[in-house]
Amino acid sequence: MSFRSQGESFSPTLFVLDVDGVLTDGKFYYDSTGKALKIFGADDHDALNLLREYLDVEVLTADSKGFEITYNRVSRDMNLPLSLVSSEDRISWIEKKADLSSTIYMGDGIFDFRIFKRVMYSIAPANGFSHTREVASFVTRSKGAEGAVAEACIHIAKEFFGIDLIG
Repeated sequence: MSFRSQGESFSPTLFVLDVDGVLTDGKFYYDSTGKALKIFGADDHDALNLLREYLDVEVLTADSKGFEITYNRVSRDMNLPLSLVSSEDRISWIEKKADLSSTIYMGDGIFDFRIFKRVMYSIAPANGFSHTREVASFVTRSKGAEGAVAEACIHIAKEFFGIDLIG
């Protein structure tokens, strides 16, 4: 199954996710030593593993100060590729990996709407920035770190591959 838009058919090959606000609750927790922790969702890893059978998954963060925290969860625990990429450089980064017309991007931030307008399909969590949600192809009912990524994976599997991950 593939996504149809104006008579054309597209099949996704890459799913790119932002970290903060998507895999996490989007908040930064500081103590006297600096950034101390981030909150990640419990079901996202399992859903991403199921989806990885159908397309590549890449994870991006612009948070250099919290990179070690994100690396421990995303790369070590989830075994997903993680790249430190600024919001301004994400389109060119994606273009080096895949065709934008075969890319699904999930983000929540103030600048993610720019990426949403260029990729094949875009997903925002319920807690995403308002104008980013407005231009998203799909908005989850769940918030980041509260099942938004798992919900997005279930949606992608059904919408693009005809697969019911939870059936």
